[in-house]
Amino acid sequence: MAAAPPTSRLARTGRVSGLVAGQGLRWAGTRAANLVRSPEAAEAATGERAAALARELVEQLGRMRGAAMKIGQVLSTVDFTAIPESEREQFKQTLATLRDDVPPLPFNKIEKLVRSELGGPVREHFAEFEHEAFAAASIGQVHRAVTHDGEHVAVKVQYPGMAEAVEIDLRNLGLLLPLVKRLAPGLDVRALAAELRERVAEELDYEIEAQNHRTMARAWRGHPFAHVPAVHTDLSSRRVLVTELLQGRRFEEVKALDAATRDRFGEIVFRFFFGTLTHLGRASGDPHPGNYLLLDDGRVGFLDFGLMRVVDPSYLAAEQGIARAVAAGDAAAVHRGMTTLGYLPEPSQFEGEQLLTQLRVGAEWYFEPGERRITPSYVSGHMQRSAEFLDDLRRMTLPPQALLIRRMEGLVFQTLGEVRASADWAALGAEFYADEPPATALGEQDAAFWGDRRPLARAA
Repeated sequence: MAAAPPTSRLARTGRVSGLVAGQGLRWAGTRAANLVRSPEAAEAATGERAAALARELVEQLGRMRGAAMKIGQVLSTVDFTAIPESEREQFKQTLATLRDDVPPLPFNKIEKLVRSELGGPVREHFAEFEHEAFAAASIGQVHRAVTHDGEHVAVKVQYPGMAEAVEIDLRNLGLLLPLVKRLAPGLDVRALAAELRERVAEELDYEIEAQNHRTMARAWRGHPFAHVPAVHTDLSSRRVLVTELLQGRRFEEVKALDAATRDRFGEIVFRFFFGTLTHLGRASGDPHPGNYLLLDDGRVGFLDFGLMRVVDPSYLAAEQGIARAVAAGDAAAVHRGMTTLGYLPEPSQFEGEQLLTQLRVGAEWYFEPGERRITPSYVSGHMQRSAEFLDDLRRMTLPPQALLIRRMEGLVFQTLGEVRASADWAALGAEFYADEPPATALGEQDAAFWGDRRPLARAA
């Protein structure tokens, strides 16, 4: 059985401080030894030290339930250019898939929290309540229940003491910044930290998640192939969230289905998240496969909207402008757009043609026209195709508003690879960033649904 994660201020701060102090001494030793090494040997030694830091960072974050783990998941969007190419992609994928392996808490502790949050014992609020959790996440676990009206629901309960643990982790985030900077020299770590603090603090408050969830449920209500379960506001609170219980095939089952079903599933996942960004101006930061269900009627159900960001319309329009410039081969417009959004701290150090090539290669699946079946091997080769641009990546930074957009894109891409989905992804993408007509039958249904809803949906 896994050991319980530390919850006290001293224990959690001690782990982070120990990591920082130990790595600081090791980096100092590496720098000292590099003084008598050849340039090639020094670069190799620095890469080995960065890889060792990355492995220890993953190990420590993975042991700490709460914000520490969530910080690791969100950091998976960053290009850690100091890590050797052979280990970089694996490091990012490990961060992206950090999951809590701590066993669910016993029912008596969950019952106590529900009682304090909703007032009165569980039986006053639910006709039935399963004692065993059927799912667990970084900050809470989920139980099946039945309301007194006979509706089957999912009850997400935040772990007791998690609010305090997250507060400690967010305070300790500043200690991690020097380590993150070593792994990603071009990154504006202070801006990244501010974004992380705001997003993770919001996710801790289930009332904010309930607001996000209700917005999504309203906007997608009645959609022909995507479904967001309804929220039971009267049974929810700051640390308890109750929603309609969805029944369907989980991701591992979907992966074993026929190609046509997997292709349809992949296109729906793509359309849901890119549609949410385009129509609602919201970036979902946690679109991992555990949050999808293939329902019996063929729709796909989507769960978990705690980690979201409302993107400024002007920022989103500029991101879409960069995508249109890439598709059109307009290097000057790519350079202008990336400069405007803050990707290029020193614009004169970057050439437009190089940036254009970098984006076309790095997002080949998204910009190259034609049918493409995305496979796990294609996804794993992504970093190899981008390796020639390593020097440029080291000199770039990631704007805060791009953080969850890039995470969403990356996790959707990985999902398509795991499900081995095929489509003309460039044609699908152009529907969203260039307002091109529907490229598929699902696209026609999607366009018919949204119609004139966009202004209303954005205001929801």
